[in-house]
Amino acid sequence: MTALKQYQRIEATGLWRPSPDEQRREVVVSIGEATLTITDFNDRALTHWSLAALERQNPGKYPAIFNPDGDPDETLELEQSETTMIEAIDRLQRAIERARPHPGRLRWASVGGVVAAVAAVLLFWLPGALQSHVEKVVPEIKRQDIGNTILQRIERVSGRACASADAQPALQKLAQRTGVRRIVVLPAGVQESLSLPGGIVLLNRALVEDSEDPAVAAGYVIAERTRARLHDPLDDLLDKTGPTAAFRLLTTGELTPQIVDTYTEQVLAESRPAVPEDDLLEAFASANLPSTPYAYAVDITGETVLGLIEADPMTGQPLDQVMPDRDWVRLQNICSD
Repeated sequence: MTALKQYQRIEATGLWRPSPDEQRREVVVSIGEATLTITDFNDRALTHWSLAALERQNPGKYPAIFNPDGDPDETLELEQSETTMIEAIDRLQRAIERARPHPGRLRWASVGGVVAAVAAVLLFWLPGALQSHVEKVVPEIKRQDIGNTILQRIERVSGRACASADAQPALQKLAQRTGVRRIVVLPAGVQESLSLPGGIVLLNRALVEDSEDPAVAAGYVIAERTRARLHDPLDDLLDKTGPTAAFRLLTTGELTPQIVDTYTEQVLAESRPAVPEDDLLEAFASANLPSTPYAYAVDITGETVLGLIEADPMTGQPLDQVMPDRDWVRLQNICSD
């Protein structure tokens, strides 16, 4: 023991009493490897006390009174003048305490490790698992409610959705032709197009007013439908608003106005995420729609959408009309009322 070496030659005198019925005797006290040895002045050993089991009855007071653990009747008194011996006993006891095993500490360390592991699970795994679960259990009718709520919030920025009565049948036909539940044309707010939960696709009015070919508007709807298949709009909402929104939706079935506002502000300010060309081409082929009109609407030069032009699935194929010309004209006037 490192702490023992400097104390091996220390001796002190003290008063030892083996029991309350006996007189105190002046003795010599010396430190052994793990014991305190008490001898008389003829160097005869009277007793040995284990340092690890030594107790001080009056910490900080003098004379310092020690006794073996569990036997307060046998005592050893050391005067304040024997400070070196008293400090040596104290230091060696601390060294012995540090060296012995501490099962309780190990248990607490184990408990702490478990708590840390659980906290890590809650912090890193649970939010994603919760969000994934919510996406699976939210019914379609609730998704539609959420989509309608977001639309109402967007209308506060964009103005009310265009709703000319003459154009509504044509808008419904476009939705059927492109495989979505509902298309809404907005006078502003949305940069080009946007998917909302519940199968709602928003289009900026310019996509129907400024093009002679309905395949352009149809192409944007196809792109949003494909994007929604790859990136669920509800998942996007929960990503942007955090686990609190997912927990609230799971437990109450509702989202607070603050959550809806947070999502709306972010999604309207961001550019729409890109959709892989292969997925887009597959979607256009499935809908029997050409991808070229959409591609040139995205990039008039065609440079960044060359794959959609060169691999247009309808090249050389008979085209199904997106909608009759008269319906397209009515739809172009949807914002006139």
